[in-house]
Formats: sequence, C-alpha cells, structure tokens
Amino acid sequence: MPLPPPPKVKADKIIIGKSRKKTEITKIAVVEVLTPTSQVLTDPKKLRKSTEPVGLPVQPISRDTPVASPIRTYVLDTSVLLDDPHCIYYFAPHYLYIPLVVLSELDRLKTGYSDIARNARHVIRALNEFLDTGEDPSLGMSLAPLGGIGNAGKLFFQLNDMESQVINFPFPLEQNDHKILAVASVLAKTQPVTLVTLDLNLRIKSRVLGLDTLYFSGKSTYNAELGLYSGIQRLPLDFWSQCGKNMKVWKEGAVTLYQVPSAQLDKVYPHQFLYLPDENHFLGVVEQVHQTHTIIRTAVDYAQVKNAVWGIYARNNEQNCALNLLMNPDLDLVTLVGTAGSGKTLLALASGLSQVIESKKYNEVIAMRATFNIGEDIGFLPGTEEEKMTPWMGAIEDNLEVLSQASTRQGEWRHSDLRDLMKHKLKIKSINFVRGRTFNNKFILIDEAQNLTVKQLKTLLTRVGQGSKVVCIGNIEQIDAPHLTEGSSGLVAVVEKFRGSSLAGHITLAKGERSRLADFVSQNF
Repeated sequence: MPLPPPPKVKADKIIIGKSRKKTEITKIAVVEVLTPTSQVLTDPKKLRKSTEPVGLPVQPISRDTPVASPIRTYVLDTSVLLDDPHCIYYFAPHYLYIPLVVLSELDRLKTGYSDIARNARHVIRALNEFLDTGEDPSLGMSLAPLGGIGNAGKLFFQLNDMESQVINFPFPLEQNDHKILAVASVLAKTQPVTLVTLDLNLRIKSRVLGLDTLYFSGKSTYNAELGLYSGIQRLPLDFWSQCGKNMKVWKEGAVTLYQVPSAQLDKVYPHQFLYLPDENHFLGVVEQVHQTHTIIRTAVDYAQVKNAVWGIYARNNEQNCALNLLMNPDLDLVTLVGTAGSGKTLLALASGLSQVIESKKYNEVIAMRATFNIGEDIGFLPGTEEEKMTPWMGAIEDNLEVLSQASTRQGEWRHSDLRDLMKHKLKIKSINFVRGRTFNNKFILIDEAQNLTVKQLKTLLTRVGQGSKVVCIGNIEQIDAPHLTEGSSGLVAVVEKFRGSSLAGHITLAKGERSRLADFVSQNF
C-alpha cells in the first residue's frame, strides 16, 4: 500500500533523549508508553472535535523525562485495542497501521456483555468514525482531532495480501498472531516499524525477528519497580530536632496537632501516616498539606485493648493505620492492600459491624467480591443471589466466626444470637446486578478487588450514595482474572488515582498475622 516516505532513521533506532548540544540515539527493544491524564479524553467524539493536538508520549526512561521520537509506523495488536479502546487517538503524529486480522478478531469478540466485548464494539465504532470522514483509506486517514495543528499522523488499514510476501518466515501463518508479525515484517523493510502489543509471547516472537516492540497500557500510573503507594512513611530519628523552633504544637481534645515545615518532609499526601521507630512509637496522620507547612495529628492507638474495635485490636503498625482509616468518619473510600493473612477482611468487617451495630453510623454492611476461580469451575450454583454468592464468601463467614467470639458483647448475648445479629446486618451482593442501584448509608466492602477491571470498579464506586463508605481490599500478588496484571488492575488504579484526595485513605499491610506457616509461605514462596 502507498505510504509516505520514511524518515532517514534506521528501523531499529529510536530517539530517547535530547540535549542542547546533540541528540542521543539508542537502540531499545521494549519500552512503555505512559498516557498522561491531561492527554486522555474518554469520549472519542469530543476528542475528534477538540482543538488541542494529541501526541504520543513515549517515555522509556522515566515518567517525567520529555522524549522526542522520529515518525514511525506503529502496528497495533488486538490486545491493545481491547485494553484501551481510545488508544487509537494517542498515536498522532505517527502512522498507525491496523492489520486485517485485527478487524476479524474484533468482529469475533464483539458479542457478549463482558468488558472485552464492550471494548471491541467501542473500537469498531471508533474506526467507523474515521471512515465516515470521507478520507481515502489508501492514502491514510488523519489521526488529528478536527481543527488540530501540526503533523497529525495517519491511520492505515491493510489493503492487500502481505502475509504471502514474507520469505523464510519461521512461524506458521495459520495463527492470527503470526499474521500480524508477518505484516509488521513486510512493513519494516521500507520504514521504521514498531509492533504494539500487550501479549508477552508475541513481543518475544517479534524480538526474535528483530522487530521493535512496545508495551502499551494507559490504565494506571503503577510502576512495578517503584511499587504501589504504601500510605505510610518513616521519619528520620532526628525529625523533631530538625523542625526546631519552626514547629507549632497544640491540642484539640485528646488529639495533638503539629505544624511542621513542609521542607522537613518528603512529598506527603493527606491521610498518609508518618511514624518514628523509636521508644515513643510516634504514629501520626497528615491532616493538611500546604506549600510552606504541613499539619500532622496523632493517630488513635488501636493496639491498646481499650480501643479495640468489635473486640479486635491492632497487632502491628500497619493494622493500626488501617483501623484509623476504617474508623475515620471523614473518609468515603479506604483501600487496603496486603499479603494473605494480613488481616484486611477481618479489620474491615470489625470496623463495619462496629459502626453499624454499636455507633449506628451506617444501616448495614454490604459485602461484594469478584467471582473468579483459582481452579476448574464447579458449574451451576442453585438458589437466590445470596445463596449463589455463599461459596465465594467463605472468607466473610470465617471472619464472622472470629468476630462473634472476639466481641465484647459476648457477655450480653448468647453466641448464636450475636451471630444472627451480625448476619442480619450483613448483606451479600453480586457485582453483576448493581447497575442502576444507589447505596445510601451503607458500609460497602469490596473483597478481592484486585480481580476487578478499572471499569468494573468505576461502576461499583459510582453506585455509592449519601452517607456511605467503601472499603476496597485485595492482594495484587494474587490476581486470578485473565487479561489483568498488576498494572491494569482496577484496585491499583483506584489507589493511584485517589492518592492525595481528601476523600480517601490507603495503607499497605506488609505483615501476615494468620499463622507462622502462612507468614512463612507468603514471604518465601
């Protein structure tokens, strides 16, 4: 097919840095595209009508390093389009090439109610909008929004048989992935080409053939090397002496507040915890963050039995932080991430029941969870919605048993009566039937949230009404959902998006408290 003349740069080169004196050109094999939220528009129609040009933010070195790149042809795999239907608009001013086999796969996957089917339909509609502009597909269709400026880039479709043009191709062309590789190989003979895919195996095959590959995901800003935001920060031992006379201290009831210079702290966020590992065991919460100063208040010590929540007290520093977040009436969203046996579900249930039955802040506890198997599916489950969810809520049942024994109300109630009361105030719901609903004055617990996509969690969080609180818990090391990774998990996206928000708090529970055996397995397997 006719394409514009390629730039005078070899196909295995890409500019990754630029200084005032010279341009450094380095060969790379795999880079990550990060999509800044300022450049992502969720509505394709608005994006096509926008007056701002959309660029391709290629950042292989760091998130903040501006990187230039020559005009390249990016061949898209189906997995990228299904992961983010709006990614078509991110590639201007480059050339975007879609093989015909990708259209066939989209057509095959468009039927159904899953996120993959919805995204496939979304992509098909977006591609149809390009064709509706009246531009000639053989010459390429502009990727720029209407009224955009600069080099817009073009969208091309495969218009002829390119698979038969490859010579000595090592992979059988019966597979769709291999057909995409063949198309990229033919294009790479005349121009710089990069294959964009989420399929790790396809990236390996592409590198074997000597093609540049690129991993693309715009779901979250999660960086596996830096790890997830922990929600807690250790202060230096000489922190108080460094603050000196610039610190102000006052009391409001039983709470002590400190106003310290912001320059004495690393970057902190509201509701982040600060601690000192000295004999005083100081634990504080960031109340307000200003440019010149930061206000810190002392946290409630839930490690003391007198402050126990439904008979449960904190066994470590992170659990203490978690209970401070869960019992804070000013927070609408709490996220708890941690290893198996770290107490996430137990702490969330204890705080929920305490605020429903004792303080009566909420009407009831609603528990939901993603239903993904770790083994073979056992088949059809009979009964009502709550009965069908019973096998998935084994963790809730186990923790209810612990809470019924730990509660300080045991002297007032028989064990069976207390358990019945707890069950009466706990409702189990399926995430499949929440559209259109509104949950007012509820304590909502979303278990195993690491197995939910960004769209699924967005759907759940937008169901929250007045006076409700949501707790999302999960372990990102135990993702069972297909097509989800740590970087694309909805739980990770929620943690990162709400970092710094006055509505939400987060803590990562690092230590397991289930048993010595479970703790050893979590650390060593």
